[in-house]
Amino acid sequence: MSMPPLSGRDLLSLSDLNTTELSDLLTFAAELKLGKHSPQFPQKVLGLLFRKASTRTRVSFSVAMYQLGGQVLDLHSGVTQVSRGEPTSDTARVLDRYLDVVAIRTFDQSEVQEFADYASMPVINALTDLEHPCQILADLLTIQEEFKSLHGLTLTYLGDGNNVAHSLLIGCALVGMNVHIAGPEGYAPDPAVVTQAQQLMQGDGKVLVTTDPEAAVKDAQVLYTDVWASMGQESEAGQRLPLFQPYQVNEALLAQASEDAIVLHCLPAHRGEEITHDTIEGAASRVWDQAENRMHAQKALLASVLS
Repeated sequence: MSMPPLSGRDLLSLSDLNTTELSDLLTFAAELKLGKHSPQFPQKVLGLLFRKASTRTRVSFSVAMYQLGGQVLDLHSGVTQVSRGEPTSDTARVLDRYLDVVAIRTFDQSEVQEFADYASMPVINALTDLEHPCQILADLLTIQEEFKSLHGLTLTYLGDGNNVAHSLLIGCALVGMNVHIAGPEGYAPDPAVVTQAQQLMQGDGKVLVTTDPEAAVKDAQVLYTDVWASMGQESEAGQRLPLFQPYQVNEALLAQASEDAIVLHCLPAHRGEEITHDTIEGAASRVWDQAENRMHAQKALLASVLS
């Protein structure tokens, strides 16, 4: 297939895509992974403007851009004037004169929105405290590889209602997957995002937010978890551990899901906390395929917005 028609578009949220565009992007990523296409963008430059530490996001975006024939500039805050308080609007207007696309990994969603408001090049949300859309592109690609079709499947996310949970809600809704979010009282996802997912849901898919982990995993084909304390919340880890313990992804909980259920984790993982060692290393784990697919999904995204 040809590249999805996303030329010049931003991806600040998965809700920037419609159902057809998301489906086409996943198909294109799968074909890139199989080597069916080799689009090239020589002399195109991707800037990585990162305020948060990164392994998978940084490396996967870099390798993807290199494989597309382009170049990468690592613009972490320590080597730019951002660290000295230069306004986002000024940085955006200057970098827009140099770069062809930028991926931003930061705290506030408002920062990537402001950057996009002042730059004409494509702006990609590589992670904010509100959303992590590129992660979910890889997640959906991984699930599609396993089950062929996404519509009608059930994904259960266990843990903190964080940025990953938010983007899973939106992504699953767009492809018609049931999405269950289970976590302790007070740690549910943003109600506004839950409402948005319900409005975007395709077909007869359902959104469930609950404090009951066993009810959430019943008949689910995908169990998904993330660390219980995200970057910037490490000081809360001690108080969160006992609250989140019932939501640990382990063999006992996995046994209550569908017989063919797979396990996903966006990494890094804290074995013995949100997931056990045996589960992340077990037969149901697709965590390493999921991590690899960050590169393929982002390559498809970069090629599409640069086309």
